[in-house]
Amino acid sequence: MAKKVKKKHTSKFVRLIYTLAILMVVSFPIVSVASKAFVSKLNFEVEKLKNKEEKHKKTNQSLTMKINELASLENIQEVAKEYGLEYNNDNIKIVMK
Repeated sequence: MAKKVKKKHTSKFVRLIYTLAILMVVSFPIVSVASKAFVSKLNFEVEKLKNKEEKHKKTNQSLTMKINELASLENIQEVAKEYGLEYNNDNIKIVMK
């Protein structure tokens, strides 16, 4: 008579371990690429924001210079003359606390 060959059945736990290992091997490269793409996108957005910040800094600096120019004594006297005002030192009163 021929010998019966018994097939070894793998347990459910071992099949679960194999399935998880295969899933990890397959999903790791996908997750790795996706995370690098996300980081790259964030870096791009950071650079855009830095450029915007520099543009706003330049605008603020320009506006500050314009304010200083308009607030200069010469400009104030010129505008006062246009409206018929004149500087009278006798009318100036100093108020102290």
